[in-house]
Amino acid sequence: MALQDNQGTGKGLFQIRARNRQFDGFDKEHERTWRGPFTFIASADIQFGMSAAWDDPTVQDCEPEVKLMRKGIEKINKMQPSPRFLVVLGDLIDANPGTAGSDGQVTSFIEESNRLNPCIPLVCLPGNHDIGDVPTPEDIQSYRNTFGDDYFAFWVGGVRFIVLNSQLFADSSKCEEVKREQDLWLDQQLEDAQSSGCKHIVVFQHIPWFLKTPEEDNDYFNTDLSKRTPMLKKLHEAGVRIIFSGHYHRRAGGFYKEMEHVVASAWGFPLGEDKSGAYVVKVTVDAISHQFYPIDELPLES
Repeated sequence: MALQDNQGTGKGLFQIRARNRQFDGFDKEHERTWRGPFTFIASADIQFGMSAAWDDPTVQDCEPEVKLMRKGIEKINKMQPSPRFLVVLGDLIDANPGTAGSDGQVTSFIEESNRLNPCIPLVCLPGNHDIGDVPTPEDIQSYRNTFGDDYFAFWVGGVRFIVLNSQLFADSSKCEEVKREQDLWLDQQLEDAQSSGCKHIVVFQHIPWFLKTPEEDNDYFNTDLSKRTPMLKKLHEAGVRIIFSGHYHRRAGGFYKEMEHVVASAWGFPLGEDKSGAYVVKVTVDAISHQFYPIDELPLES
């Protein structure tokens, strides 16, 4: 699939992406030294095509999501100082891999993404709609070919960000080797981050570990308890401060001990009372705070 140029720079947006488990957009930020406070934007489930398909699965129309993404990017581009990056926490499109409409939704998502100011890297990760509820190695490779690695890590100003493919925790029955690779990689990342002296460790993933409490019953929108409990323990013991996820299309979340878990509402089609929106996340030496805003109300000061 041909990628469009990013605002006339001659470089496609998704040529700046995760490769070799690192994110190209921050290739000059390998320093582990705290560089002072910064802001980033966290969003989830823009899910091109969902609004139309919700009423009629045969309809292929991305116009509602195009308008929402365009409006949000216009706001984000005007923020001062500029956010360090924008993350979309999975479900970039609605149509599952290989189904009718998926190619068109990917093209529309990329075209709108290229409106983002080139100085604000776009960090993407896969959701269940991007690689399938039961992904195959071929589904994952297709995602990688278009958007970059499905799991990776990067540094921003002394903060370590770890991006996970949460579908491998949901159902890896057709891609067990890929899951083993991520498990081994994650153990090494947590060990390295913990020993690095970084100010914070932040995790991004699509499917939440839990919606309200770590002990809640299994649900479509959370992760099975048998996998949830040991993973929360592992992340907490490694010093992870906060986890951001999507998938629920409503705001939720809570705490595992002192580790916060934020479940983001949708930038695209919300299922709760919130309007379509995103989060302004502020990182300081001692804390990470976040505020949800409807797209129309995103502030010009970040």
